[in-house]
Amino acid sequence: MRKTALMPYAHLPRAHHDRHVLTSTVDNFGAAHWLLGDHAPQPGGEVPPVDALVVSVHPGGSVELTELSAVRARWPHLNRLPDGGFVVAASRARRYEDFDQVQVFDALGSETSSFSVGDAIEHLLVDEAGQLWVGHFDENPAGIRRWSATGLPTWKSDDAHIPGLFDCYALNVTGAAAWACPYTDFPLVEIRPDRTDRPVRVWENRVRGARAVAVHGGRVAFYGGYGEEQDRLVHGELTETSVEQTDIGLLTPPEGSVAGRRRVVGRGSRIYVQAEPFTEWGVFDLSS
Repeated sequence: MRKTALMPYAHLPRAHHDRHVLTSTVDNFGAAHWLLGDHAPQPGGEVPPVDALVVSVHPGGSVELTELSAVRARWPHLNRLPDGGFVVAASRARRYEDFDQVQVFDALGSETSSFSVGDAIEHLLVDEAGQLWVGHFDENPAGIRRWSATGLPTWKSDDAHIPGLFDCYALNVTGAAAWACPYTDFPLVEIRPDRTDRPVRVWENRVRGARAVAVHGGRVAFYGGYGEEQDRLVHGELTETSVEQTDIGLLTPPEGSVAGRRRVVGRGSRIYVQAEPFTEWGVFDLSS
């Protein structure tokens, strides 16, 4: 089976390795961000607001630090807004936790607004216009939704006729578009809400369990799978109605196969991958 090595992309500066990585992501413009806290979150009970540090590594290697005041999410998602601010969202919206799930911070790290988008967030990705794309896992039937940075819903998958959308396994947001590969049928879905002609396109797909997807022209790549297939990389080509597989291999860290969990982000032709302890990002680019 052919192996493809991830290319090193960005790493958390060693000066910050004494902090706990709460979450990490790569934004629409290619900057990598780490949300750091003093301690790992503890399960159960109420979550006291804590101050957190965002370490941003931009393409080219420059580093930017932003202190966020009073972050409330125990298991957070992080993304950056085009104006330099940040969005932090709690993955779970518990009935006993009396606070808005999403916090919006300005470029100086002060909270400017908050709102809720629903329980069970699997993905939170911001597009080039500052719209928030949220993909839910199966404990919330909302599927996929898009929100403004002020908390107004701007698109929802309810009437999009996406087959078998019970869990948004993979979500890729690039420019103003989104691509998804949801459980249980795992179709490849292109979503362009602002396009009047066919805002949603669906391709039948036989790849099961992918956690990330990359698209470039008429080509597509699926990364991840069940059990021992967590590093599987499947290439395919788009026909009018389906994805035709062309190759199956492995996508491995630069130093070779390693054990542990993965964190993935899909952005256009790129799939960014982190392995524990989540201090480094590697990248696979389908356009290369």
